[in-house]
Amino acid sequence: MGFIGETVESIRSVQIRQVLTQAVNLGMIVTSALMIWKALMCVTGSESPVVVVLSGSMEPGFKRGDILFLRMSKDPIRAGEIAVFNVDGRDIPIVHRVIKVHERQDTKEVDILTKGDNNYGDDRLLYARGQLWLQKHHIMGRAIGYLPYVGWVTIIMTEKPIIKYLLIGALGLLVITSKE
Repeated sequence: MGFIGETVESIRSVQIRQVLTQAVNLGMIVTSALMIWKALMCVTGSESPVVVVLSGSMEPGFKRGDILFLRMSKDPIRAGEIAVFNVDGRDIPIVHRVIKVHERQDTKEVDILTKGDNNYGDDRLLYARGQLWLQKHHIMGRAIGYLPYVGWVTIIMTEKPIIKYLLIGALGLLVITSKE
């Protein structure tokens, strides 16, 4: 093989190493994000330590697009707290205020009633058919803080999937074409 052949082979080898390095870097970024998420789950005790407010039902306190930080606590839930809960048969968690807590003395279980601050009535119409109260297993966490408007990125990518695909494509192209 001549000098030119060795040079071409050397350039290909460098290009392959660059692509592999970029793929490993992208993998490390994704893995780091997942590790941070899992660490937050362990620290907060919540299966979903961060949620986005998707509707205006909690205005004026929380607006659509606000990000809430959640924490699970062994302390009894109290009226007035902001709870995030899952309802059987629904995929998306709901962010509403606890308006009533009823402790059953015979079983030591707690019944919880919620309501959106901006809604006319309580949430019984949102609960599963025949369900009048939430139980502790429905609660994903309690709000301990929030960032206004940051969740709009999530809302836009959910409502306009083309933007999500364009963003992912642009980031992938950036990773592939970056020199370092």
